[in-house]
Amino acid sequence: MIGGFQNIPKIPELKRRILFTLFMLAIYRLGCHIPTPGVNGDALSAFFGAQQGTLFGLFDMFSGGALRRLSVMALGIMPYISAAIILELLTVVVPHLEKLRKEGEQGHKKITQYTRYGTVFLCLVQGFGIAVGLERMSSPGGAMVVPAGGWGFRILTVITLTAGTVFLMWLGEQITERGIGNGISLIIFAGIVARFPVAVANTFRLMSTGEITAFFMLLLLALMIVVVGVIVFVERGQRRIPVQYAKRVVGRRMYGGQSTHLPLKVNTAGVIPPIFASSIIMFPATIANFLNVKKIPWLEYIVNSLAPGHIVYILIYVIFIFFFCYFYTAIHFNPVDVADNMKKYGGFIPGIRPGKNTAEYIDRVLTRITFAGAIYVSAVCVLPTIMIHNLNVPFYFGGTALLIVVGVAMDTTTQIESHMLTRHYEGFMKKGFRKG
Repeated sequence: MIGGFQNIPKIPELKRRILFTLFMLAIYRLGCHIPTPGVNGDALSAFFGAQQGTLFGLFDMFSGGALRRLSVMALGIMPYISAAIILELLTVVVPHLEKLRKEGEQGHKKITQYTRYGTVFLCLVQGFGIAVGLERMSSPGGAMVVPAGGWGFRILTVITLTAGTVFLMWLGEQITERGIGNGISLIIFAGIVARFPVAVANTFRLMSTGEITAFFMLLLLALMIVVVGVIVFVERGQRRIPVQYAKRVVGRRMYGGQSTHLPLKVNTAGVIPPIFASSIIMFPATIANFLNVKKIPWLEYIVNSLAPGHIVYILIYVIFIFFFCYFYTAIHFNPVDVADNMKKYGGFIPGIRPGKNTAEYIDRVLTRITFAGAIYVSAVCVLPTIMIHNLNVPFYFGGTALLIVVGVAMDTTTQIESHMLTRHYEGFMKKGFRKG
């Protein structure tokens, strides 16, 4: 693997792409520290300190701490992701979008354009909501987050936050086109990883004060390595359905006759289920922060039951993850279309009749492996909640953040390795001889 990294500088194009990607990510991190005008930064930071376990904490994690500072990139890349997910869901019910998705490159460009328009619209709505909400917020000490509000502040905030997200969207597209890896994913990756040094510093502080021992810290480190290994193993896991193509004669040539397979990922839905599940289950706690629920006992009990670490929170969280795993897999992967395409090109699964029977067989296999994938996602996402809130252990490796970090790292490493193998260099994980 070390030899693979040593070969990177020998490929000028790959070296240039990596340096360009790092430069764009550095610009993103710099923008996260440029504050929005008219906001009391100390009061806002104190406010977010009391918002752990709510939607504010979740969005702050994906923005790399930019929301806590209310920088020009406070909205992060989440509006773009939300717009993309909404459009992907609409392709199932809107025939025009479904037609565009099947038109290839031109249809993809049109959907990307719609995604950009949707991103701007969501930014305008969210920016105005944040501006109005900031005017009503105050720190635990009573200091107002916005000393001088009004329509001037609201318009300036909406323009600033929208421009920051649009610029961030442009950065992601530039990384995808001229850099290495998926730009949008790498921006989320950089925002999450940027918080890691603080987590490490807090862990060493706990060790210095004697709250955790060195032996216990070694156990935590071993558990972290095991969790990362499990994620890598499962994310690489596939259920390969054998596919045979019949021979057919076209003109004077004979096509087909080869054997291949249909790969079905164990975790087809990716990180979408825990993101959706977290957003929904944290919504009541977020609303409760703006209401005085202590006056209503039963409402206070419900809000406390949905706090991270409570058994009700964990059960509902797991149920939502299972639901969205199956829901998003059904939208993202259509067994009927796959079966029709196989039949169209003369492919069939040995022992299964083409057409409806093939679609039912693929759907049955996909349902089973999705169940295993949902169990895996639930275990990884619930682990840090149990460790932190129930066992009082500073366990920072787990949950949605780790799924994103490991997934993006694996995808980027795969792209780097493909560049190296294309130019006759051995990759990271396999040794080989340099070809002539």
